[in-house]
Amino acid sequence: MAVRAVRGAVQLERDEAGHMDEQVGALLTEILERNGLTPDDLISIWFTATPDLHSDFPAAAARQLGITDVPLICAQELDIAGAMPRVVRILAHVETYLDKAEIAHVYLGSAAALRKDIAQ
Repeated sequence: MAVRAVRGAVQLERDEAGHMDEQVGALLTEILERNGLTPDDLISIWFTATPDLHSDFPAAAARQLGITDVPLICAQELDIAGAMPRVVRILAHVETYLDKAEIAHVYLGSAAALRKDIAQ
């Protein structure tokens, strides 16, 4: 078993707590499903949000999914001119038997444009 990092992102339609919880929850669920992971495989998760998101902590979505014993942290993305607005990114550290090349990084909706090289 190895420690791997899994990335993902989603662009929100609006800065609203319920919408953020729904979209970030969907992203995290998709990351787990596509990689055959369970919450027990999670080591830690970093969440970042663009500076235009203020309604809630992205990590709250993980707690609502029942992920309560995994260290979570939220941070703000750099405020870069021209960057895609209203984006939440995830960097999850996991234990898995998957090789690096087998990891499915998940970019939902418009966020797929952020990493066309690895978005699936």
